[in-house]
Amino acid sequence: MDWFIELSTAGKIYFIIAVVASIFLIIQIIVMLFSLGGGDIDMDGGFDSPDSIDDADGGLSFFTVKSITAFFALGGWCGFAAQTSLGDNIWAPILIAVATGTVALLGVAFAMRGISKLQCSGNLVKKNLIGTVATVYVSIPEKRSGRGKITLTAQGSFMEIDAMTDDDERIPVDSTVEITEYSDDFAVVKKV
Repeated sequence: MDWFIELSTAGKIYFIIAVVASIFLIIQIIVMLFSLGGGDIDMDGGFDSPDSIDDADGGLSFFTVKSITAFFALGGWCGFAAQTSLGDNIWAPILIAVATGTVALLGVAFAMRGISKLQCSGNLVKKNLIGTVATVYVSIPEKRSGRGKITLTAQGSFMEIDAMTDDDERIPVDSTVEITEYSDDFAVVKKV
């Protein structure tokens, strides 16, 4: 511990900031890796106004817990290294710490934005199914007198959907059909 006592006051401040922020950063990484708390541990809601909350468009939030922690961790370590190597110069380590911390903050913000763009809601967009070709899995009774089932690959996943038809004949299993309409919870199809 003699080396810590021999540090200047600024060096001690940089070191303490760097260690505390690094511990928080490691805790955040562990939480993210193991998805503790449902993966919703980031408490940045207190820092955002309602207008800046991330939407599905991949909005960019700079002041989150992750980015602020990265700012202090990287800025603290770089400030500590600059302070110990430059000695009595106080302004250069401050500028180096702020510059590297800002780079870390921006890097984390843009990384989180990129990650959020990779997320998919998993919701079925019904209007995108119109015109899609499918295969009959369970025969479909004529003139909407009952429901059958169709299978198809759409929107990046394989799915099974209830189906009805306006055709005058029953559509048998393994027939190829086209979706012409999508109602509340079933597709309307015609034989191709």
